[in-house]
This record gives sequence, structure tokens and C-alpha cells, in this order.
Amino acid sequence: MRLMQSHPDLLKLDAQLCFALYSAQLGMNKVYRKALRALGLTYPQYLVMLVLWEQDGQRVSDICAQLFLETTTLTPLLKRLEGQGLVSRQRSAEDERQVIVSLTPAGRALKQRAKAVPACVAEAVSCSMQEIADLRDKLHALRGRLFAAD
Repeated sequence: MRLMQSHPDLLKLDAQLCFALYSAQLGMNKVYRKALRALGLTYPQYLVMLVLWEQDGQRVSDICAQLFLETTTLTPLLKRLEGQGLVSRQRSAEDERQVIVSLTPAGRALKQRAKAVPACVAEAVSCSMQEIADLRDKLHALRGRLFAAD
């Protein structure tokens, strides 16, 4: 650690891991914005749909946990998706404090059209599927270490 503290380039912008991640995310958002335009979804809405396509009928709290979002952030997204006719929200019969989010027929049908999105991203990043998987796994590991350090 002492070597890192004395290295003269540590305070350069391009030496920052956070900036590399941030600026790469800006580029990724641009790619997704273009790919999702045809679906009528924003990137955060797409993430919610991915969660529901994987397992329909989830509690708001479970969606929040999977996406690392607060309820106050997720609720407006869900309202917009509901307004688009893609999801429905209903109070749980077992616990009225819980809201269950389910796909509508239109939301389920959108999954077929969304299958083209990963290919658009793969083309934009110009990596093999294995390289993408390796990078994703490294980022998942990094995320895990960062949350564990909290």
C-alpha cells in the first residue's frame, strides 16, 4: 500500500478505476439507449423487465434487492411500465404491505423482441462472447468485494 501512496500518477484521471468504470458505463448507456429505443424502454426499465422475464410475479422489495435500487427509485419506474401496459402491480393477499409486480401479456411478448439487445451490445463492444462473460464475471467479483468492504 505504501508503494501505491507514493506513486506520482495515482491522482491522474486516467489512473482512476472509478473513472474507467464511469466512462465505460456512459458508453454502454449510449449503446443500450439505441438498442432499447425500438422496445420503448429506458435502460432501468429494461433491467426491471429482465428481472421479471427471469421470474414473474415478484415483490417490489425483491426487485429492489436484485437491482441494488431503493423503493423510491423503483416505484416511478414501475408506474411508467404499468402505464405502458407491460406490468401490473397488486397488493399481496398474504401481506397487504407487499406489492407484487407481474408481467402483462404485452410485457411477456416484449421478451421476444428484446432477444436482439445482447447481440447489439456484443457487436458494439467488439468482443467474443467468452470475453464478455469473463469481463462480466470480473465485474461481479469486483462488485462483491466492494459491497463486502462497506
